[in-house]
Amino acid sequence: MKWWENDKVSVAWTVIRIWLGIQWINAGWHKLADGFDAGGFIQGAIAKATGDNPAVQGWYAAFLEGFALPNVKLINILIPFGELLVGLGLIVGIATVPALIAGAFMNLNFLLAGTVSTNPILFTLAIILLFVGKGAYIWGGDRFLVPYVKEQFFHKGKDHRDAGHDDHKKAVMY
Repeated sequence: MKWWENDKVSVAWTVIRIWLGIQWINAGWHKLADGFDAGGFIQGAIAKATGDNPAVQGWYAAFLEGFALPNVKLINILIPFGELLVGLGLIVGIATVPALIAGAFMNLNFLLAGTVSTNPILFTLAIILLFVGKGAYIWGGDRFLVPYVKEQFFHKGKDHRDAGHDDHKKAVMY
């Protein structure tokens, strides 16, 4: 067992994971409760792509203009519900790795759109927790769910292949 996966150290990772989840829940909840329209944010990010020192890269502004802005109604649904799901997954420790990846991806997109705020902190913590691996979810639902999923989906097929392989070995030997 690696030092960052032991029970005592993983308590610290759990506190960070839950704190991160609370940040995502708060962000998603406020967007749902207050009404969320990403249109102004997207247009502001596109505007930040001009001038001598643009805060938004041209290629990302082109993505925002060509994809995000025409699909703003979909974006208005995906962002708040995505934030809520990421937060929920991190708080209960279920689907921790996908939640961390989704959260980091959203932070990266907010950063690319020129919004700093807490995004560098949240992004960095998500990346650290991804590198910690099992230590990030040892105190959560994934502690039980991940071994169960591995057993159900990966070991059953292996057992069948091994059995057939052993039969083949026996046939070759005789």
